Amino acid sequence: MQSINMELAQYSELFMLIAAFIYTAAFMLFAVDMIRSSATIRRVEAELAEENAAERQLVSSGAVSATAAGDSGSASSGDRVGAGSAPAAPAAPVDELVDEEMAYLGTRRPFANVAVALSVLAVAAHAFAVASRGIAANRVPWANMFEFLTTGALLVAAVFLLVLTRKDIRFLGTFALGLVVTMMMGATVGFPTPVAHVQPALQSPWIAIHVSLAVLAMSLFTLTFAMNVLQLIQHKRELAQATGDTTQRSGWQFLRLVPSATSLENWAYRMNAVGFVFWTLGPLITGAIWAEEAWGRYWGWDVKEVWTFVIWVVYAGYLHARATRGWTGNRAAWLSIIGFACIMFNYGVVNVYFPGLHSYAGLPE
Repeated sequence: MQSINMELAQYSELFMLIAAFIYTAAFMLFAVDMIRSSATIRRVEAELAEENAAERQLVSSGAVSATAAGDSGSASSGDRVGAGSAPAAPAAPVDELVDEEMAYLGTRRPFANVAVALSVLAVAAHAFAVASRGIAANRVPWANMFEFLTTGALLVAAVFLLVLTRKDIRFLGTFALGLVVTMMMGATVGFPTPVAHVQPALQSPWIAIHVSLAVLAMSLFTLTFAMNVLQLIQHKRELAQATGDTTQRSGWQFLRLVPSATSLENWAYRMNAVGFVFWTLGPLITGAIWAEEAWGRYWGWDVKEVWTFVIWVVYAGYLHARATRGWTGNRAAWLSIIGFACIMFNYGVVNVYFPGLHSYAGLPE
């Protein structure tokens, strides 16, 4: 067994810390962008309201003058004046400021753009930290909860940036990077694990396929969780618009930069479908093959295996219900959120508090 490169392991920890700080800065800038966008929208709408009020007042005074002049003239002349002076209804301001296909519309958002640039820098530092940890230990860098969470956080950020090259999902920045920072903090505070060799059961080529697919699926489920939460909030706002509830419409102006609840639901559904394929191939199929190789059986009702199957059933039910049973809107969003809650329970509770063959959290006994 090759020795561990401690110098490279220290560089890995240093760059992991650097990446966490940059992620935090990017998260804060995305939050500032959200606040400033809300304030800008309120200011622009107030200016438009003042302009419309002034225009209505001007047109109204002009109409009164024209009517007075028409009273002293002929009826036909009065008809012409009245027709020429009839005020046109002021155009209502555009209610949404985002394309339903999440295309870039050229809206100036400097804070969000800087946050994206910082996110790219953070992902580069994070990728070096993860890769150097694997090279230092001469194995794949996702053999315990610390490595799983840090690798998962890297993929969440990377998938976010990858989608960002095609779709304007900057509105997800605060939520996505908030989850990334939470995962990094959870790994550092809850599962601090120094670089070390792994247990014999994990010394298999299957770990690279099994865990990498699981991490990919979880990264997609994390982004769809954020989209589903936004969907619920956006749906509440749209209901307020439909009923004319001005108290609800005046709040959360940032949602004007977020696609409609229907669009969020559609995109979350597509990403959940891809994540479901990864989850089926990773934790279930390759996990069963690896279990047969390591323990001589494909399925043993280990607590981790049971919860992996529960997660699969929840997301399968979500996809089936939405595709064939017409479960759309809030019901579909809540089912997807329940699936993500099961994932969090699986990795945050089952891995730590339920002893079993999959107890690889890396925590001291």
